[in-house]
Amino acid sequence: MSPSPTPPIVIATRESRLALWQAEHVKALLEARGHSVQLLGMTTKGDQILDKSLSKVGGKGLFVKELEVALEEGRAHIAVHSLKDVPMELPEGFALACVMEREDPRDAFVSPRYENLDALPQGAVVGTSSLRRQVLLQALRPDLKIEPLRGNLDTRLRKLDEGQYDAIVLAAAGLKRLGLEARIRTTFEPNAMLPAAGQGALGIEVRSDRQDLIDALAPLAHQTTWLTVAAERAVSRAMGGSCSMPLAAHGTFTQGVLQLDAAWGDPEDKAPLVRAQASAAVTTLAQAEALGDAIAQRLRAGGARGITPA
Repeated sequence: MSPSPTPPIVIATRESRLALWQAEHVKALLEARGHSVQLLGMTTKGDQILDKSLSKVGGKGLFVKELEVALEEGRAHIAVHSLKDVPMELPEGFALACVMEREDPRDAFVSPRYENLDALPQGAVVGTSSLRRQVLLQALRPDLKIEPLRGNLDTRLRKLDEGQYDAIVLAAAGLKRLGLEARIRTTFEPNAMLPAAGQGALGIEVRSDRQDLIDALAPLAHQTTWLTVAAERAVSRAMGGSCSMPLAAHGTFTQGVLQLDAAWGDPEDKAPLVRAQASAAVTTLAQAEALGDAIAQRLRAGGARGITPA
């Protein structure tokens, strides 16, 4: 009697074009290793609420809650996330099983008329709903008018093309993954527009009791990326854990040494931008997180205001 076939791994995913690309990417990698894989497309509250900024309706965790419910109920087994959308503290019973190799972590300047930020006329309208991008843009060009911009990637580009904005700022990684690199006029260097914690990296979430899935995902992990984003996310966790804070954190590895840079700004533009940086030899997640904690302390000492946990 032949053994019964192994049940497929079901991936819970948002239904935006970028989220589906990410899920299909993981599906192909797992199938190449002999696994049977299916997708479960879902719509999250973050996809439905488009008339308010994320910081006012619960943060980017709105993009992952429904996927976690599917994992908890057994309708899906893993969830693929853009790591910058994942809350710093996962609910009890869930684990980040894998962080994959990072795409370009930088921000991209996108405009049909202007080559770069400096070319924008005074008072130009720039679209972003990211508090981080807002405070960094304010520091670079205080004369600009920053307007909210919600929706999936295609919706944001359509709003730009309709003339609602002179330019918008998007993650370079998403544009590159969808073959839209030609829309990028210029890419901000991190010293000008410091990226968000985890930007450009994909994380895979599972129920923490599914060691079989954790083992299956292990070959997809990229250790250097995982250590780097662990340090970045530790900064945000120490500042209060919200991914909707006006906070940037970006790490770079050179010969085993991780340099971590962070910045905090005041969305009301009543306080100057606070920056901090440090470096350390890092080989473990604990060391990476300790570096992130140290950076958060420096930010607070410089006047950054975090969120005090309840």
